[in-house]
Amino acid sequence: MNEIIYKRNELLAKKVIKGLESRNMTGYYAADKHEALKKALELIPEGSSVTMGGCMSANEIGLVEAVKSEKYRFIDRYAADDRHAAELEAYDADFYLASANAITEDGVLVNIDGNANRVSAIAYGPKKVIFIVGMNKVCDDIDGAMKRARNVAAPINAQRFGLSTPCSGTGSCFNCKSPDTICCQFLITRFSKHEGRIHVILVNDDLGF
Repeated sequence: MNEIIYKRNELLAKKVIKGLESRNMTGYYAADKHEALKKALELIPEGSSVTMGGCMSANEIGLVEAVKSEKYRFIDRYAADDRHAAELEAYDADFYLASANAITEDGVLVNIDGNANRVSAIAYGPKKVIFIVGMNKVCDDIDGAMKRARNVAAPINAQRFGLSTPCSGTGSCFNCKSPDTICCQFLITRFSKHEGRIHVILVNDDLGF
């Protein structure tokens, strides 16, 4: 990463963390993927139950591989005989791993979901939620964050899953009602009622979509 951009991200992360703290959420800064992994594992005691929704960023820093070890009880919906049951079990997990489609400079998290398992678990259920968020996802405000979620994250994910949506063919949102749409639920997390529940690790790298 360009040294000037790296320094800018470092300074911007301080602003985002201050915004998160004002919203009863805890923010951390990680200079790279290795530091982000170290911080995440510091937050998760051995023996904890851990699960996740779709989260490319947690995979990219090596966190998913780490929590699949015998040190933790990982609830893997993809390996479960009953995926729906595994997704419901997530609501009682000690830790839920997530990312954000976008985050504002003042600490508001924006997520879009198709099946709602991810956004519903972020909103309520698991005892703690750990977000892994690359600095590429920081936006000026909620309008910018929504535009990023709909015009960057959603089209890429639609393409990744091979879905037949207008955005998968054009790369931008059509506000469609396609049967394949993954823009079914929108979650804006602007405050946490439960102190110590939401933790956001900002990583000075480009992660996820």
